[in-house]
Amino acid sequence: MLLKAAIFTCIVIILLSLTSGLFFLFKDKGKTKFTVYSLGVRVSAAIVLLILVAYGLYTGQLGNQVPWAT
Repeated sequence: MLLKAAIFTCIVIILLSLTSGLFFLFKDKGKTKFTVYSLGVRVSAAIVLLILVAYGLYTGQLGNQVPWAT
């Protein structure tokens, strides 16, 4: 349950970073580095998300449970 909450939190952080990057891209028009910082946060959160999903699949906490695979 904690792993799924961490994955959900990473997805929310990625979406917030995407939104703030778009906002600063339109507001500052490239004068400041906030868009670049937002990209760094988004890439870092995506790497953490991939690590969490890989860990969940490796330990069996996450899995493929589609109805047609039985």
